[in-house]
Amino acid sequence: MGAAQIWFAVLQIATLVLVLALLYRPLGDYIARIYTTHKHLAVERGTYRLIAVDPKSEQTWQAYLRGVLLFSLIGILFVYGLQRLQQFLPYALGLPAPSEHLSFNTAISFVANTNWQSYSPELTLGYTAQFAALAVQNFVSAAVGIAVAIALVRGFAYRRSGTIGNFWVDLVRGTYRLLLPLSVVAAVALIIGGVVQNFNGFTDASTLAGATQSIPGGPVASQEAIKMLGTNGGGFFNVNSAHPFENPTPWTNLFEVLLMLVIPFAMPRAFGKIIGDNRQGYTILGVMAGIFLVSVIVGTWLEASAGGIAPQMAGGAMEGKEVRFGIAGSTLFNGTSTLTSTGAVNSMLDSYTPLGGMLPMLNMMLGEIAPGGVGSGLYGMLILAVIAVFVGGLLIGRTPEYLGKKIGPREIKLASLYILVTPTLVLAFTALSFAIPAIRSDVESTSIWNPGVHGLSEVLYAFTSAANNNGSAFAGLTANTPWFNTALGVAMLLGRLIPIVFVLALAGSLAAQDKVPSTAGTLPTGRPQFAGLLAGVAIILTALTYFPVLVLGPLAEGLV
Repeated sequence: MGAAQIWFAVLQIATLVLVLALLYRPLGDYIARIYTTHKHLAVERGTYRLIAVDPKSEQTWQAYLRGVLLFSLIGILFVYGLQRLQQFLPYALGLPAPSEHLSFNTAISFVANTNWQSYSPELTLGYTAQFAALAVQNFVSAAVGIAVAIALVRGFAYRRSGTIGNFWVDLVRGTYRLLLPLSVVAAVALIIGGVVQNFNGFTDASTLAGATQSIPGGPVASQEAIKMLGTNGGGFFNVNSAHPFENPTPWTNLFEVLLMLVIPFAMPRAFGKIIGDNRQGYTILGVMAGIFLVSVIVGTWLEASAGGIAPQMAGGAMEGKEVRFGIAGSTLFNGTSTLTSTGAVNSMLDSYTPLGGMLPMLNMMLGEIAPGGVGSGLYGMLILAVIAVFVGGLLIGRTPEYLGKKIGPREIKLASLYILVTPTLVLAFTALSFAIPAIRSDVESTSIWNPGVHGLSEVLYAFTSAANNNGSAFAGLTANTPWFNTALGVAMLLGRLIPIVFVLALAGSLAAQDKVPSTAGTLPTGRPQFAGLLAGVAIILTALTYFPVLVLGPLAEGLV
């Protein structure tokens, strides 16, 4: 990159850091108040009566989990049904119902906060399906993630308690008090920035060559706001945030990056406030911010320093990138998207350099913890903190403790199982795609446009994205097939719900304990040394788990 591009990249990151720093305390404190106050809004009380919930009652972790599972099942059935009945819905735009396997995949995808899309949205779903099914799930799936994170935080904060809160109250409060008001503000800002918001359907226009082009419209800004704010990522158009109707200018591009980061980066503050120790929140924040900055800087350098005559003449590897964003705007956006669980893209990852394309994959393999999705990033980081404390306790010969709670065999087993779920899903489904002859021949003949090691990278990326509930993809893979729609759907469902089971079980185990007083031998977890240990544990676990398959795919391609 030239000097001007470098300074523009630095300015973008500096602006982002400044705004996030200004919002960290007020937004984090507000989130903490949402989930600790005993007051209920009038609209919330009406909702509780409608769903027959006593807002004053608290639940055990098993009851909390049953609420999550029941709500998710109802959501899947509802989204699936709306898709299959699309031709009978208003504002269907004359579009037919998607196939059974595509509807199955899409229903799970949006309920699981993944928003993987094996279809072209503007050519597949009408407005009613978009906003009644998908946009609604953008709100409530994000609220579920935050609720689970808050339940785990209560596990650390409560003493000798058999409960961890009320799922239905947490769900309603997160939706009404946090996501709805912020998304309204964000939608207005996006409309001002030029994002489309209408119900015009398809408009025919004449091109300069005299041909007729059909231009789609739709309620884009309202869906784009919660798509980013709730770290959802599903686009209104096929090319997602590379489309000028979704992301028209460098200004809106930076604003959308801010939307992806603002709640996840504020969650550590809420964590610190609820447990009564803000230093612990700053420690988690420091690890998140450090990994984020390193990833974005390295990703930008890999794309800008691409070899070859064409990239050098273009000032970098510009294939698949929008000129209005450039390399820095593209890598910042896609790095943020994969470090959170958003999955939105403003450039095509399949066109990235081999090592540049591997970095978004690594972001997801880390567990999307820097800062991660709304809620899921915090509880993923806290699970790693439990493991880091256990490792630290072994090193100094002490019974491991974290925030006054003992980390015994039950707690470390739950944390370990949480860590193992996603890699198992990723590696198992990737292996099945190539190991079973009938599936392999179908995959290679109908899905993979780029054979060889890059084709392996495309399939590996798809299951990494699905199991981590991200939703981004290497666009060279055709995933709208019975195998991929089904396998990716199962990976998304298991990758969402099984970790939540372990998180809530851990929350219940911790809440039942009394607080252990700190002693001279207690490992201090509010210092930079522990932040370094925590970051090291995250990186080492990822390297040990995924290095062999990365050698077969992106590393093999990048080092040729």
